[in-house]
Amino acid sequence: MFRKLGGCSLLLIAVLTLGCNRSDRRSPENAANDKQTDTKQPEGEPEVLLEPFDPPTLEELNAKVEWLDSPVVDAFDERLALHEKPLVTVQQALAMKNNSAEDNKKILSVLGLLAPESEEKPNYEAVINRSAAQDTRSMNPLLASSVQEAYVQSLIGFGLFGFDWNLVPFASPDYVVSWQTSKDRMYDKVVLRDDLTWSDGKPITAHDVAFSFQTIMNPKIPIPAVRQGTKELRWVEAYDDHTVVYFQKRAEPINVWNINFPIIPKHIYENSIKDDYQLTQSEYHQKLENNPVCGGPYTVTTKSRGSEIVLERRQDWYMHNGKEVRRKPYFKTVRFIVIEDGNTRRLALQSGEIDECELIAQQWYSQTSEDDFYKLNTKVTGPEWTYFYIGWNQKRPFFADKNVRHAMSYTMNHQEMLDSLCYGLYQPCYGPFNPDSWMYPKSTAEPLGRFNHQDLDKAEDLLDAAGWADSDGDGIRDKEIDGKLVPFEFTLLVSSKPDRIAICNLFRENLESIGITCNVRPMEAAAFQDRVFNRDFDAAFSGWGSGADPYTNENIFKTGADRNYGGYSNKEVDELFKAGMQEFDREKRGAIYGKMHELVYEEQPYMFLFYRASFYGFNKKLRGYKFSPRGPYSYSPGFDSIWSVD
Repeated sequence: MFRKLGGCSLLLIAVLTLGCNRSDRRSPENAANDKQTDTKQPEGEPEVLLEPFDPPTLEELNAKVEWLDSPVVDAFDERLALHEKPLVTVQQALAMKNNSAEDNKKILSVLGLLAPESEEKPNYEAVINRSAAQDTRSMNPLLASSVQEAYVQSLIGFGLFGFDWNLVPFASPDYVVSWQTSKDRMYDKVVLRDDLTWSDGKPITAHDVAFSFQTIMNPKIPIPAVRQGTKELRWVEAYDDHTVVYFQKRAEPINVWNINFPIIPKHIYENSIKDDYQLTQSEYHQKLENNPVCGGPYTVTTKSRGSEIVLERRQDWYMHNGKEVRRKPYFKTVRFIVIEDGNTRRLALQSGEIDECELIAQQWYSQTSEDDFYKLNTKVTGPEWTYFYIGWNQKRPFFADKNVRHAMSYTMNHQEMLDSLCYGLYQPCYGPFNPDSWMYPKSTAEPLGRFNHQDLDKAEDLLDAAGWADSDGDGIRDKEIDGKLVPFEFTLLVSSKPDRIAICNLFRENLESIGITCNVRPMEAAAFQDRVFNRDFDAAFSGWGSGADPYTNENIFKTGADRNYGGYSNKEVDELFKAGMQEFDREKRGAIYGKMHELVYEEQPYMFLFYRASFYGFNKKLRGYKFSPRGPYSYSPGFDSIWSVD
């Protein structure tokens, strides 16, 4: 079975993650762990986004194109093929406490088994109560912009493409008969299965795919984040009910992500959009929010604002003409229970009100170690390609100078942060790519990590060299700018999360010791994002969750990019991004992005702090979970592999 979470953006971590519907553009995630996408319409976007195009006939196209097969892969079967022998018995794993990496490995080796591998049997009538850190704002996949909406869309939405736990893309055999790419990489041809239906009984066809593309590219609809990758397509043409061809503008290694966009039913929206381009204002569209037409294995039965969303398994998704044509989903009912407070979610897991929950480092370290927690639950962890940082606004007088940015990093007591505030659970971060990733630099001219230790003498020397000294004797460094003496005093924005605030306060104390005033300002998620999106900040504590391809960093570090909120600019970095889009060999691409990683780390547009790990608690009745660089859900098979014992 396949779930489409899309290529999804790298997500800004400053509020609560996954705005993931398609082509893996980075979108903001916040520190509450909800990766939100901005829906603000970019200034200057043209009124017409699609140029006139007269596609060739399919016969003409086939005559001139040499087609090569692209992967159509069942990720569930891929996982089965990786079968590893359990290190302990189920009973032993359930009796264990997870106090070490070895404990974690043993627990995952048996409780992570897929149902066909296990001697236990799945309960197909089971209900799973999943945690939701926030409510959903929309059931329309075009409007999905948060991790919670992505989780829901992965169960009710329809999509042709995804990627596995190694972030390798493919088409899903649940929906696709074949996927072919032209040798020159300018065309992709997909043949859909003929047993696909929407939840209202209407067939899902190639015309829905083409219609969705044209809808996304309608500039009157305010969904620029969804358009980020889709706008790189020249056209999408449905040649019949089952054959769709994607016409690329350029031959690039990221084309595989650009064709992965949300799909909506044409018969539901083709006549309603012109009356409500917001897709939210009309009575018709509002009714669809509570009763959406779904293409995935579940439908929405209950949507109570601020409370819960209940999904029921669709028999007509996995059965067709009396035959099982797709793997039956393991859960009859999936209930998302909205609990915004992290500590309340942990207590709900402990009491059995919910069956799974993401944990923060403090909860893992000190609040899930007692018998009360282990009575119903266990906990597991895995590496995650998510990093946190303090970003500098280089349009402010303080941080345009690289010497000042270097001084900031030398001022921070990184070791105290990691040991005391992160409980020794996180790795130090030396740039945008995780050390486990294929694009992390293999060798460097200078050692990465040189800025991730405290050296106050070096910090003061750098500030002196940049002209920031205490010229008036008041204990605060200052500098004459445009004839005016400016004190080195700035505001550091952070989301209202105790662990984030504690890190910022540590940095504030460190800065005080060298004559710099830092005002730490906690903010609610929406206000934080608004300030960052509008470049209205001096410095901001945030983070990025992983995209499925390194090109997503272009939207952060390239000169003038949408999410280059701090105004960083480096011509060599820009050229490396260009080179990365022209190289198809993965090893060579990795070297290109590795060099970009080195340059960005050396210039310190961010003070890189730490890579976060995934921490989760699961009820002891659950099995089948496995971690990817994006956690246990945001890949394929992800949630599809999880099951409950009979």
